[in-house]
Amino acid sequence: MRWSTVLAPLVVGVLAIAAWEWLVDSLEIEPFVLPAPSAIWDQITLNFDSIVKGATVTGRNALIGTLAGAVIGVAGAMLAGTFRFLDQMAAPVVAALAVIPIVALAPVLYSMYGAAVDTGRIIVAGLSVSIPVYLNTLRGLRQVKAVHRDLMTAYAAGPLQVIRSVTLPTATPYVFTGLRVASSLAVIAALIAEYFGGPIGGLGKSITSSAASSNYPLAWAYVSGAIVLGLLFYVVTLLVELWFSRHHRPTAG
Repeated sequence: MRWSTVLAPLVVGVLAIAAWEWLVDSLEIEPFVLPAPSAIWDQITLNFDSIVKGATVTGRNALIGTLAGAVIGVAGAMLAGTFRFLDQMAAPVVAALAVIPIVALAPVLYSMYGAAVDTGRIIVAGLSVSIPVYLNTLRGLRQVKAVHRDLMTAYAAGPLQVIRSVTLPTATPYVFTGLRVASSLAVIAALIAEYFGGPIGGLGKSITSSAASSNYPLAWAYVSGAIVLGLLFYVVTLLVELWFSRHHRPTAG
């Protein structure tokens, strides 16, 4: 890894924060419009434990939703890729689920499962993951050439051998592409779902409570925690993809 790939974003980030601080001070921008980074940092240091606890709650819901959504998305794509009629039947359902706004779905799920449990948040996160994973996996399955399947069949390979040797290796990069996108979406979905109720303790609930009490630097401190959480999900997914690609390379001959 080149140092420039790490150093350049850090330099840009530091310059952006410095410009932000200067802009707020020089223009005397009110905190309810845009707090200064120094004020946000003070709140982060004062409320670090609370931010970590909130990130743990939101992260747990997002993680469960990510795992469940990934399994559902991959399994659904495998079925749709195997049976053409299922693909055609699922297409309008997937299209409808893809455009459902979280702000409309979360209150409905809370009324169904109750606002005292995390079930609604997990379902929202799972739906936000399952759609991109399904679409990307299905796209990867469609990249498998018929001649490769025919060749495996000619060598008397069974259906499971074809899936293991041809289908999955071809579709895996597309699966991880969907997971990279969906991992951050899961955090966003879980965060937004917290705005509409549910157990106290998540980052979304803390953001709304801080903003309602006019403590805008603290609200931005919780937003910063959400940003770090989303980046963490993305980086972990990327590292898993790198590990998988190194340990599951096709062997020659």
